[in-house]
Amino acid sequence: MELHCAVQKYAWGKVGKSSLVAQLSEGNSAVPVVEEDPYAELWMGTHPSGPSVIKTSNEPLLNHLLKNVDSLGDEEKKVFGTDLPFLFKALSVAKALSIQAHPNKKHAEELFATRPDLYKDPNHKPEMVTAWLGPFEALCGFRPVADIKFFLQEIDELAAVVGKAACESLVKADTDAEEMQALRECFSALMNASEESIACALKQFEQRIPSLGAEKKVSLQCDLFTRIAADFPADVGCWSVYFMNYVILQEGESMFLGPNVPHAYIFGDCLECMACSDNVVRAGLTPKFKDIDTLCSMLDYQAGPVDRFRMQWSTVDEFCQTSFPPVPDFAMARLRLPASATVDKPYGLPIRSNASILLILQGQATSGQTEGVLTFGQVLFLKAGQQLTLQVKGEQDLIVYQAFANV
Repeated sequence: MELHCAVQKYAWGKVGKSSLVAQLSEGNSAVPVVEEDPYAELWMGTHPSGPSVIKTSNEPLLNHLLKNVDSLGDEEKKVFGTDLPFLFKALSVAKALSIQAHPNKKHAEELFATRPDLYKDPNHKPEMVTAWLGPFEALCGFRPVADIKFFLQEIDELAAVVGKAACESLVKADTDAEEMQALRECFSALMNASEESIACALKQFEQRIPSLGAEKKVSLQCDLFTRIAADFPADVGCWSVYFMNYVILQEGESMFLGPNVPHAYIFGDCLECMACSDNVVRAGLTPKFKDIDTLCSMLDYQAGPVDRFRMQWSTVDEFCQTSFPPVPDFAMARLRLPASATVDKPYGLPIRSNASILLILQGQATSGQTEGVLTFGQVLFLKAGQQLTLQVKGEQDLIVYQAFANV
């Protein structure tokens, strides 16, 4: 079944047709793109904040699943009931998203029970992000402690905001446990500093940057800092550059972010798959509510290089790859079929034991299971055990991403 999917026009999204999300949306629903609007996210799934509907009937996908429970796999139903456990998205990021983390399942249930106005569902939100259409920039997890010490020693304005006592505790820490506790103290002190002191320190550092030598500007990542500060003047989140790993994912590269991992997407287009949730705890780079106490208390303060978050893709056959994160809620597959000149017969996508959602990101194809030509922006729902055969049409390679439950 073909799906029509919801678009979220958040302020940080790319504007008009510069946005992958806008282009996909036009291909998905044939609704013209408004060039002045920011197109941030395309949601593919059943989450009530942006449910997908079946194209032919305009029926919400969740309603269809409730009436056709055989669409879901047996293990899928046993673990998750009669709803899809995942939410599949495309994102187009023009400026940094909020400094954020997602609660674990138990914590999500507690937040939803006590503050449903802020936390909209009781589910956790582990997520996997894959770069598309070029490099994708993000902040992810706490840097190695040695890096954070370096920045605190080199940037007096940052050290002044964090405070002498917290900085010294990090410098003196010897064991991993001591470093994690000291890092918690430093980051909490930063996040709880007064708005006046934050704004003053940021202004002083920004004014000092032009006087720094070229090598010093590189070592202090001044270009990244000034880009973010230009979009979020006087915001405490600007200092997060010096606490969190900066990563550039090249096209096709992926990261997995588990519960309580601090992160912020900065720029680029990506695909994202996650547990079916919209729970976000924020503490910077946003005009939205900042729940600083909750965030600082829940974060994973394990420090280290960003490579620990990278995900690998395994080869299924010459055209298909899969990636299985360490959660049952979702897994991903991707397919690249070469142009029709090199494919002499239809390709059968591997059969999944659970329901799945497919997004066509490039090219065109015909299928024995659908009418007409499948093309860019179309989103398909496949029930458990259903196979899709694809024959590439035209001179462009066909690229398809698929999300499904990891059980």
